Amino acid sequence: MPKNRYPIKGWKKENKYPSLSEVFSSVSVPQKKGKWKKLLAFTGPGLLIAVGYMDPGNWATDIAGGAQFGYMLLSVIFISNIFAIILQHLALKLGIVCERDLAQACRDNYPPFISFILWILCEIAIAACDLAEIIGSVLALKLLFGIPITWGVLITAIDVLLILLFQYKGFRYIESVVAALIFTILVCFSFEIISSKPEIIPILKGIIPNPEIIKNSHSFYISIGILGATVMPHNLYLHSSIIQTRNYPRTIEGKKMAIKYATIDSTLSLSLAFFINAAILIISSATFHRYGHTEVADIMDAHKLLTPILGSSLSGIFFALALLASGQNSTLTGTLAGQIVMEGFLHIRLKPWIRRLITRLIAIVPAMIASIIYGEKGTAELLIISQIILSIQLSFAIIPLVNFTGDSDKMGSFVNGPVLKILAWFITIIIVILNLFLLYNTLSIN
Repeated sequence: MPKNRYPIKGWKKENKYPSLSEVFSSVSVPQKKGKWKKLLAFTGPGLLIAVGYMDPGNWATDIAGGAQFGYMLLSVIFISNIFAIILQHLALKLGIVCERDLAQACRDNYPPFISFILWILCEIAIAACDLAEIIGSVLALKLLFGIPITWGVLITAIDVLLILLFQYKGFRYIESVVAALIFTILVCFSFEIISSKPEIIPILKGIIPNPEIIKNSHSFYISIGILGATVMPHNLYLHSSIIQTRNYPRTIEGKKMAIKYATIDSTLSLSLAFFINAAILIISSATFHRYGHTEVADIMDAHKLLTPILGSSLSGIFFALALLASGQNSTLTGTLAGQIVMEGFLHIRLKPWIRRLITRLIAIVPAMIASIIYGEKGTAELLIISQIILSIQLSFAIIPLVNFTGDSDKMGSFVNGPVLKILAWFITIIIVILNLFLLYNTLSIN
């Protein structure tokens, strides 16, 4: 592990164990090459993070928003994406400057009991995210090959072998697989947008915030759901760790360079995620809302109506293929996040296949029960529940992150400036309030 020559006076203990030690500082960064070569070296972590912003859990809220309110909620997706860009910037900065991931930072800063609680909450959130990935993959298998949901749940368990294969081949290989799957999703939705022939002017108007969103209680409720499904808590832990896979100089200048290029990578990748999320809502609006199918609110209903409305069997196939790619992509990042939080909070290092098996079994049990008892309807409801769980956990990840990166003792000259500090806390307060509102309304309805 390269020696960290940056002051660590704000931390109680020196971090002797690098995050994801098997791949720490394993990707070389050219020191004397041009800017494009350096940017290419830092390209990858942002794509892994972007996966969390286009997972199956996002699909339901985007589909419902487009079907019921047309293009109006595009502004919510856009604002949520801005929030995500800022929060991910803070996460990568924490990892680069302090050479510890968010879980390690929490362990150092908080009493053992608090750290343990944070770990439990984070594990629940990862299992909830894994649940959404299972459901997305299961629905895609049913749509593409007619595989029954119960059998689909069992099939998803074997992706443990795929994860192990990717991890053993190296971190760049994982990034390449993720990039390929994202490209698949991008191609599929590009086809869907062209086929749906959306209206350009209403789309541009939809990006501008509309006061009607707040006035209408139902659109406001869906907006909160979109926000909760967009900013993923485990991504903050993940980004603060995987950015350390780059072998940049562990000096002040080296870290400045790393923050610069990592932020560009993150911003561009999240912009791609914005396009895909916006595409789901645009397609839903251009097909379902335009033809009066405002009741469409889940993935299966959307798939059933796409082909007859657009008049092409390829529409349904591309939709299901994108869903399968989305689910498998999220599986990769969920595994890494699980490893990071367990090692960071508890210093427990399990073999990757054991770690993956535990997480997948926790998610498979409720998915299997719901599929056997309730079928498609049960899995759709589980998808919603998983997003609520993620919303609850979000505050417990954002508050420590904003607090650490705003602490001059911990960050030194890299501490958040006054504007960024105010903006970060503003975003935090907004997200906390909205997620509490979402939780209250959900519990009241049930």
